[in-house]
Amino acid sequence: MHHVRSQNWRMSSWLRLAVVSLSMGTVVALSGCASSGDISKALNPDPPGQMYSEADSLLARGKYNRAARKFENLDRDHPYAPEARRAMVMSAYAYYKAGKLPEAIAAAQRYTTLHPGTKEAALAHHIIASAYFDEMRGADRDQSSTRKALKQLKIIVTRYPDSKYAKKARNRILIAQDTLAASEMEVGRYYLKKGNYIAAINRFKVVASDYQTTAHVEEALMRLTEAYMALGIKQEAQTAAAVLGHNFPQSRWYKDAYTLLASDGLAPRNTGDSWLSKIWKNVPKFGLGGP
Repeated sequence: MHHVRSQNWRMSSWLRLAVVSLSMGTVVALSGCASSGDISKALNPDPPGQMYSEADSLLARGKYNRAARKFENLDRDHPYAPEARRAMVMSAYAYYKAGKLPEAIAAAQRYTTLHPGTKEAALAHHIIASAYFDEMRGADRDQSSTRKALKQLKIIVTRYPDSKYAKKARNRILIAQDTLAASEMEVGRYYLKKGNYIAAINRFKVVASDYQTTAHVEEALMRLTEAYMALGIKQEAQTAAAVLGHNFPQSRWYKDAYTLLASDGLAPRNTGDSWLSKIWKNVPKFGLGGP
């Protein structure tokens, strides 16, 4: 019995020695894979000021991918250095310039999460908005990117109205809203053509409610008149035509709406009880954009 225990102890000792030897061999092998320069670099990174200057130089020379990685290295190696915070947003900018939009969005969103309201936050939101704006598609395509771009653009003009990005954001808001309105009209016309009037009305409602500054609102009001007439909801049809005529009296769409009502012995009439009347109550005549 004693002989068996002794044999087991010797075997266990041999196994432990083998494991230790294997572990040491693995460490040596891994050390061999990494050059002494890599190890030294990891243990002794360049000063943050030097890293920022090098990244900025790469950016100026159009080496956007390398610049982005250099800025990220600075943020990783010196997270508490004064240069680290700006390096984070500059990595997003470099990725955007490189055409790597998902990476740019991710880096900029990380910045806005960690440093909201700081000096560079407006730039971070501008990068996110620009990336989504670049991904916008036509009215007959998915509008997810357009909605995300619009959200970021509104943040810029609301939180940073005096920033150098605000003017461009305001112009882009108009483009994004026009694209979204056009998309709603595209779908609304499809439903109208198919005789699905409720679904069509819901689409035209969005344009009349949310996109009153776009060029599509006049047609939306006319299409509401048409859809309501098809359903026999004549009072709403009259209201839609009245709102259209009040705000856009010279519009060809108003002439069409007026003619449609007249064919049934009706005229534009706003009782003030419609959802449409309440939405447009405070809208100046000729729409939000003026005469």
